[in-house]
Order: sequence, then C-alpha cells, then structure tokens
Amino acid sequence: MPAESRSPRAESARILLVDDPRFELHAAAEEHPERPARLHAARAALNSAARAGIVAERITPRAATDAELMRVHSGRFLDELDKLRGRTAYLDPDTYVSPQSVDVARLAAGSLVAMIDRVIDGDVPKGVALLRPPGHHARRSQAMGFCLLNNVAVAAAHARARGLERVAIIDWDVHHGNGTQEIFWRDPAVLYVSTHQYPFYPGTGAADETGEGEGTGFTVNVPLAAFRGDAVYASAFERVILPVVDEYRPDLVLISAGFDAALRDPLAQMELSSDAFGWMAQSLARIADQHAKGRLAIVLEGGYDLPSLEDGLRSAVTGIGLKDATELRRANDDPGVVRAAQAAKRAWRVVS
Repeated sequence: MPAESRSPRAESARILLVDDPRFELHAAAEEHPERPARLHAARAALNSAARAGIVAERITPRAATDAELMRVHSGRFLDELDKLRGRTAYLDPDTYVSPQSVDVARLAAGSLVAMIDRVIDGDVPKGVALLRPPGHHARRSQAMGFCLLNNVAVAAAHARARGLERVAIIDWDVHHGNGTQEIFWRDPAVLYVSTHQYPFYPGTGAADETGEGEGTGFTVNVPLAAFRGDAVYASAFERVILPVVDEYRPDLVLISAGFDAALRDPLAQMELSSDAFGWMAQSLARIADQHAKGRLAIVLEGGYDLPSLEDGLRSAVTGIGLKDATELRRANDDPGVVRAAQAAKRAWRVVS
C-alpha cells in the first residue's frame, strides 16, 4: 500500500497502571453504588485508551505499611479498622466493610505508593490508579463517604517523605474531599484544590475554606451550584485552578478523579460531558510537564453511572497521554467561580 494512502496512527504514549482483581473483593452484601462493576467500566476505559495508542505498564500491587498510613491516619484509627477484618458491617449509613475490605483498602493505598515511587524514579512519569475503595472522604481518624483509607493523601505524604517539596492535589469529584482537605489543612507543602457541587455531601468546601496557619491559601475550593456543565467547569479551571497550580509549581500532580459530575450520574446533579474530563486532565498534564518533570497520577474516586465512568476515564487517560482532548468554552460570570476566584485572591497571590 502506498505510504500516502495509509491511515494515520497516533504516536503511542506510555503510562503506569495500578489495577488488581482483589480490588473487587470489597463488596457490599446488598446493592450499593460503590460496587465492583465500577472497575469493569474503568478497565474498559483503559482498553479503549490502548486502542488509541496508550501503552500501560502495570505496577506490582502491594499493601501499605503502617508507617506509610500513619503519615496521614492515626494509629488508633488503623487499630479500629484492623478489628473489622473478616466482618461485614456498616460504619455509617453510606460506608460498608465486607470481610476482606480492610486488606483491600491497604492494598489500594500501598499500590498507589508503589506507583508514586515509579513516577519519581522511573522513566514513565504518568500513571492511572484504578482503586477501590475510594479515599478522599476518609479523615485522619474516621472512615466515611464510601472511603476507608485516604489513598491520595497517603500518596502525597509519601512523595513528601521521598523528598518532593510541593505536591498538588486537584479533586474534581462531584463531592468535596473533606478528608484530604482536613489532613493537609495546615500544610503548605500540599496544595489541595477542589471543584464540587455545593451545597452537597459532605457539607464542606465553601470558597472561604482556605486553610489555617502556615497552610492558609493552600486550600482552594470552587463550590458550584447544581446543573453546571462543561463551560462552567472550564471557567473554574481557567480562572482559578490552573493559575493557582501553575503559580504553586508542584513537583507532583495528583488528581482525585471522580466521574460523578457526569450528566447521567445518579448521585449528583452536574452535567459534564466525557470531553470535559479529557480537557481537565490535559490542562493539568501541561502543568505537570512544565513544573513537575511530567509527574502526574490519576487516582479513581467516585463515578456511579458505568457508561459515564468508562467514557470519562477514557477521555482523561487520553488527555494525559495523547493530549488530544477537546477544548472548552469559558463562562465568565458563574457566581460560584467568581466567589472562588475572589477567595483565592484574598488568601494567596492569584491573578484572576
């Protein structure tokens, strides 16, 4: 076949991948939105990304050590979790454990730590972690909101222990990551930025929640009213999130990647398309390339409509790998974005 008649092929891009069939062993005895089938959708997304040219290298899973977990969780809390091994119970109306959940949660957190080591030391700086249970609601001494251990917080603390000076966590899950915010509330070495439906579960994440003490200004919340779509999220990124993260100059970018802000998700009322997740991931990958030697990890949080989860994750993975995501138009006058920009300017040196 003549060269000029061949179909163009995208140049392949390498990423790291955390996945393990044991993550499916965390399962409620009855129907629950945070269910093993979420991983089937996530794996389908990675398969689609592979067909588009994304080559995934698997990380060998391992359990987190007590020392790794105790950087962000209390020893008493870990002891209480350990007592739940082999049991079926609800810790609150939303958060369950099944007989193997505690071990699965430790495996998820530790496998992400192993990925961060590879991101720092290896030649593949970007990765995707398909973790269950999710983590961003887990507080220092409390499991909640479907979450047992705070995976992304454990990873950020490990990166700091490895010598990275600044870690940025961008949380686009539709629910505010109250646990991550609490853990790093006073810590200027970890920037926490969140866009989320508000007011909504868990009730935190107002624009004036900006940290405390030396951490003042290093928590940035962009609370949005329900029924906001692509253009408003683009405004939040362009006016608030990207300027803050760019000025922070992180050594590592972690994305708490929930896909429950998608239009069809049953647990929220936002209206994002799958393209929006690709654009958000792409824009953060550019900052990672500029400041962090490309070091970036997408960490699965929420997302409960399976087709939306699959489409959104595929778009995000393609965005960090092949960087062909669709750009979005900005809506400049959304009141939630304006309030967030004003609060960020008061707390820190951010140019709107």
